[in-house]
Amino acid sequence: MDFLSVNRTLMIATYLFLGFFIANHTITGSISLLSNHLLSFVFARNCCRKHITSKSFIFECDLGATKPIGVCNGRIADNLPSEQDVVSFYTSNGIGKMRIYDPNQATLQALRGTNIELILGVPNGDLQSLTTPSTANYWVQNNIVAFSPAVNFRYIAVGNEVEPSDPASQYVLPAMQNIYNALASANLGGEIKVSTSVSASLLAQSYPPSAGSFGATSSTYITPIVSFLATTGAPLLVNVYPYFAYIGDPQNIRLDFALFTAQGTVFQDGALAYQNLFDAIVDAFYSALEAAGGANVEIVVSETGWPSTGEAAATVDNASTYYKNLINHVNDGTPKKPGKAMETYLFAMFDEDQKGPAETERHFGLFSPDKQPKYNNISFS
Repeated sequence: MDFLSVNRTLMIATYLFLGFFIANHTITGSISLLSNHLLSFVFARNCCRKHITSKSFIFECDLGATKPIGVCNGRIADNLPSEQDVVSFYTSNGIGKMRIYDPNQATLQALRGTNIELILGVPNGDLQSLTTPSTANYWVQNNIVAFSPAVNFRYIAVGNEVEPSDPASQYVLPAMQNIYNALASANLGGEIKVSTSVSASLLAQSYPPSAGSFGATSSTYITPIVSFLATTGAPLLVNVYPYFAYIGDPQNIRLDFALFTAQGTVFQDGALAYQNLFDAIVDAFYSALEAAGGANVEIVVSETGWPSTGEAAATVDNASTYYKNLINHVNDGTPKKPGKAMETYLFAMFDEDQKGPAETERHFGLFSPDKQPKYNNISFS
């Protein structure tokens, strides 16, 4: 079984366990049973986030003065617009922010003078080299200083979904620290925050959300990173996929719970009532951050989406419903953080015809490669 299949199998197994308890148990009397057995109920889509060449964009949605909605734009396709065309597509859609997963020079050049805020990624393959301060300084000089202030950098995402078991995990924090120091030396430290993108598989317990925690193995990796984020005021990037929860156990996880269409409380966690799975996932991470000493660390949902075809639940109607309701919801916050708008990135900008192995992987786009919208009821401005 290949890497993607292994991760998908683990993800579905985890979802099956969560679905059973959400469908058949209330919080009362279940916490002690769950605490020793329930792994993270949202395994991130590693197949979508491991691209070195992926890019993602944030469309300014009608969220008033709150944080914007993001849209990830994978590039695993042979029929996508050029970098210049994509940047122009931003402008025409009122796009105010972009995320790229590597310092693609064509993208950086196209962004000059646009005032589009950028989240710039450091590929996982570059992490080890960036543990050397001189290399980190060179990276910052070539990819940030050379384009600033013409390019409006916001965050540097050092690594994408590096798991604790990955040999590269030992390089993430040192690379973050060196990038941070290099930015400070360039007088950009106060303007650009340094973070990393993580998978929700780091959670050892996620149900109920108030008991969310990192496991012993994950804690060794993530706790020092949380401390760094708390000290520097940077957010943690987390990927959240209610879609995979539903397809993993459609008999026990209600579709309306995943699509934000439940008419009332689905489960109660103490004084907090949960009506959708997205909030439950996010709040489990907030609880885990608190337990790790990061009570002041914000979360940015760096990916979430619903495919339009490829599985029984992957339909245009379901995807449209999910995206529309999510966009309308994130301004409200979560039960744990009511009224706190959640910066959230939708996956993905375009369908990607070179992805796989699952057919759904090719159909997460909000737009077709010719830039035609797939959903008519989603507004980005």
